[in-house]
Amino acid sequence: MNLSNHNRSKPKLWLIIFFTLICHSLGAQNIYHERWIDFNKNNTKDIYEDPTATIEDRIENLLSQMTIDEKTCQMVTLYGYGRVAKDELPTKQWMNKLWKDGLGNIDEASNGVYPKAKYKYPYNKHVWALNEIQKFFIEKTRLGIPVEFTNEGIRGLNHYKSTSFPAQIGMGCTWNKSLMNQIGKCIGQEGFALGYHNIYSPVLDVARDQRWGRIVESFGEDPFLVSQYGVEIVTGIQSQGVSSTLKHFAVYSAPKGARDGHVRLDPHITVRELHNIYLYPFKQAIKKGHARGIMSSYNDYDGVPITGSYYFLTELLRNQYGFDGYVVSDSDAVAWLHSKHRVATSYKDAVYQSVMAGLNIRTTFNDPMNFVLPLRELINEKKIPITIIDNRIRDILRVKFKEGLFDSPLRDPKKVNRIVRSDKHIDLSKQASKESLVLLKNRDNLLPLDISKYKNILVVGPTAQSKSSSISRYGALGIDVITGYRGIKSAFRDKATVDYAKGSELYGEKWPDSEVYNTPMTNSEEELIKQAITKAQKSDIIIAFMGEDETMVGENLTRTNLDLPASQKRLLMALKKCGKPIIMVLINGRPLSINYASREMDAIICAWFPGEFGGEAIADVITGQYNPAGRLSTTWLRSVGQIPFNFPYKPSSQLGQAQSGPNGTGDSRVVTSLYPFGYGLSYSNFQYNKLQINNNLNTPNPNLQISFLVTNISNIDGDEVPQLYIQDEYSSVTTYAWQLRGFDRIHIKAGQSKRIVFNITLDDLELLNRNMKQVVEPGTFKLAIGTSSKDIRLEGQFSISDNK
Repeated sequence: MNLSNHNRSKPKLWLIIFFTLICHSLGAQNIYHERWIDFNKNNTKDIYEDPTATIEDRIENLLSQMTIDEKTCQMVTLYGYGRVAKDELPTKQWMNKLWKDGLGNIDEASNGVYPKAKYKYPYNKHVWALNEIQKFFIEKTRLGIPVEFTNEGIRGLNHYKSTSFPAQIGMGCTWNKSLMNQIGKCIGQEGFALGYHNIYSPVLDVARDQRWGRIVESFGEDPFLVSQYGVEIVTGIQSQGVSSTLKHFAVYSAPKGARDGHVRLDPHITVRELHNIYLYPFKQAIKKGHARGIMSSYNDYDGVPITGSYYFLTELLRNQYGFDGYVVSDSDAVAWLHSKHRVATSYKDAVYQSVMAGLNIRTTFNDPMNFVLPLRELINEKKIPITIIDNRIRDILRVKFKEGLFDSPLRDPKKVNRIVRSDKHIDLSKQASKESLVLLKNRDNLLPLDISKYKNILVVGPTAQSKSSSISRYGALGIDVITGYRGIKSAFRDKATVDYAKGSELYGEKWPDSEVYNTPMTNSEEELIKQAITKAQKSDIIIAFMGEDETMVGENLTRTNLDLPASQKRLLMALKKCGKPIIMVLINGRPLSINYASREMDAIICAWFPGEFGGEAIADVITGQYNPAGRLSTTWLRSVGQIPFNFPYKPSSQLGQAQSGPNGTGDSRVVTSLYPFGYGLSYSNFQYNKLQINNNLNTPNPNLQISFLVTNISNIDGDEVPQLYIQDEYSSVTTYAWQLRGFDRIHIKAGQSKRIVFNITLDDLELLNRNMKQVVEPGTFKLAIGTSSKDIRLEGQFSISDNK
């Protein structure tokens, strides 16, 4: 079966035979017929059982047969075995459980998050187990409505020994849309093969506060960049026959002070910023990617919780964006209407508000009955009209029909072993790790390293052997992570002696108090540094691994400071005194204020949480086997006191102060970034010229084509990342100084030239006017093309006339 082109509306004959044989072997009623399944066991092909009928007709036919109990059961998630479910496979007692009338979905069924699950591996046994569960819903429930199996998948499928990828913040630095599409296809293909139907991916939260813990799960700070990745990931996942659910709608990434643990609320965001920055990627992923799922977030906006907001869940999503899938709640988002936000007087009232707002399915870590019973009470009391319930069920069923659940509800366990972690997927994982690396500094072209000069290498630092940061609760599990030390030792095996010293703990005993108070060095810290210095003095070069791990960045892990912890800074300063060249490698999940390192280190590589093959990728960059071309998807600050400081920004909003003249005040603050948005170095040098602008924006088929020539003027083949920025010169409302509106990652051989073409549509030039309408205003627009938001190589302009 070709997973990318499989026709869900016409099940293959072999599948019908396969299902029939299974049923006969188990003594089940033969409900499986050629090209259709008798889900309600009435020996008649009902419309909802007919693959040739339209999806909407099938929905209405099934809906007309459903009872209140069956409808409400479709509106809940059951977390899988070990999370909430007590059984890994169906038992006789299931006929006494709530789900005897069906379920909306089962999340994380034996995926490996619960380590005692028996059927997480090998892959074919997992598929067999999910088929057993699915047969319960098809064969034992009255209408046979298949259950949907859901799972996470933001850095590879959240399954034991699936293909692993770098953290999303690292993938955001690849600036490679094609790569994102391939990663989406990999996640979708492995998800389909393993029996899943809906993948909770990608995260489209735009991360504007560098302190935020979940910035590691974001693609970056720019809405256009995030939206481009979002469309590609969604398209890739859904091309494989599974659904993509976007996270976390909406304004989730901007809690007050970036505090996300027990807070997760009170974003101080203006209305225009809401639409232009935080909602833009979701809008694009729905309109262009046709995402089938939305996860509603915990937080409020302007005092109204998202999960209880009719404006967000219905007016925006459905009426404006055209979303026709289903909305699932993020864990306790429903309960928090009552317990945290206190806009609901009881949990039952919270259920009422969320369903009326537009929620389709509640998912959290407790029994589905806790939601279903108060929901049934509200229906019986006629507080929630049955027409509302029917609308919610239509959305759920529509997704299930699009996923082919009523046509091919079981998966083939024979094929999965050659699909998950295939050679092609492993190669893709390695490529993603390489492309995510960003070279921040390279003094005197130290890199790529001339190994003939360095026979004794010291690898030092608390992240040199980090593994757990590349194994994700929301991505691949149980993988063999190649650490930085392991990768370097392997790369230099026959060429140099590689030694190791820890040098320091990740952070000291007093952390995070040491973020705000200068704590003295402990005896153990002194001893670790002493051991490292002894080895450093005998080495020719030092590769220092610094940064963070999953105890410092991630969900609930906002920081007070952006500096390296004091223990790491002390180690770096001690190493510097040895007088040896130092390459610093950051294993990190957020932009860091590495001011000392930026001035004193000889070379700096930002590796993020680089995935299973991160150590190999880092070694390849150091040795020159791979020419880095990653570009920052966030602004790196000199100090946490600069926040908020991002791209895009309003004109003059990130400038300094007048130092002379009648309003001169001198100089009291640092206003420049450490590294700007879009920044990254390469071993190659590129020249830009021959800009051409073909303006057809004033024609019946409006389009703006911008082309230019990029030449590799070095003797090293490499990737370049040209970036297009546009500025609306004058407008009815204040717009951003510059906006990213095009980018590409292209490979150019030494001495070769390539013409790059960007196509701009009127949608790319819209603004929210004073009446809060999306319009394109006539006038002059400037454009800039560069290698970062600050390194501009070409400039031009174009205009739109009044009669357009």
